[in-house]
Amino acid sequence: MFCPASHDCGSTRFLRACFAFVSGKTGGNALKGIGRIQVKREKHSRPSLLSDFILGSQDGLVNVLGIILGLAAANTETRIFFVAAFAALAAEAISMGAVAYTSTKARRQVYLKENEREIQEMRDVPQIEKDEVKSIFTNWGYDDQKAGELTEEIVKNPKAMLEFMMSYELHLAPVGQSEARRSALIVGSSTIFGSFIPILPYLFVGSNIVAGAIISVVSCGAVLFLIGMYAAKTTLGSLWKSGLQLATIGLTSGLAGFIIGYLIGAIAA
Repeated sequence: MFCPASHDCGSTRFLRACFAFVSGKTGGNALKGIGRIQVKREKHSRPSLLSDFILGSQDGLVNVLGIILGLAAANTETRIFFVAAFAALAAEAISMGAVAYTSTKARRQVYLKENEREIQEMRDVPQIEKDEVKSIFTNWGYDDQKAGELTEEIVKNPKAMLEFMMSYELHLAPVGQSEARRSALIVGSSTIFGSFIPILPYLFVGSNIVAGAIISVVSCGAVLFLIGMYAAKTTLGSLWKSGLQLATIGLTSGLAGFIIGYLIGAIAA
C-alpha cells in the first residue's frame, strides 16, 4: 500500500532516491540530494472529499425520498407532508455531520496512537523494526541484497522510517487536525443538498402530491445517476454502470418507503 496520491510524504521522496541508488542509475549522489529533491506535484482527486460528498448527498436524498413517498402513499395532507420532510432534512443533516466528525476524529486518534507506539518501538526494539522494513522490501520482490541496502539507507532517516512504517506496515494515512471539521461540513452540507432534491418538486405542484412524487422520483434517479457517473469518472469504473448502480440503490430504498406508507395507510383506513 502506497501513501495517498495527494500526500507526498517524506518516506515516498526517500524511497525514490533509494531506488535510484540501488539501481545504480544515478550513482552515489542520489542519496546526498534527498533533502533537495524537487517533486513535480500533480493534481489528484481526494478520495475522502469524494466519499464524504457521496455519503452525504446519497443519504440525504434517499432518506427524504423514502419518507415523502411513504407520506404520499398514505395520502398525508400537504401541511403535514412538508413539516415531516423538512424535519427529516434537518435531523439527517445534523446527525450525518456529527457522525462524520466523530468518525474522522476517531481515525485521527488511532493514527496518533499508532504513531506514538511506532516511535517507541523504534527506540526500544530497533532491530525488530529494521527487520520489518526489510521484510516489506522483500515482499515487494527485491532480493536479499537490495532489500538490505534499501533498509540500511532508510533506517538512517528516522522521520522517513516512521512514515514508511505507518504507510506500508500499518497501512494508515495521516489525518489532519482540521480533517474532522472539514468532513463534518462536507457531509452535512451535501446531506442538505441531497435532501432538497426530492422536496423541490412539491414546491411547484401545490397540493397534487401524486404529481410531486412522480417528478421527485424521476429527478432523484437522474441526480443519483449523475453522482454515480461523477464518482466513476473521478476514480475507476464504467460511467453507466456506476450511475445505474447508485440510482438503483437509491430508488429501491425510496420504493421501500412507498410500500410501507401504502400499507400503513391501508391499515389505518
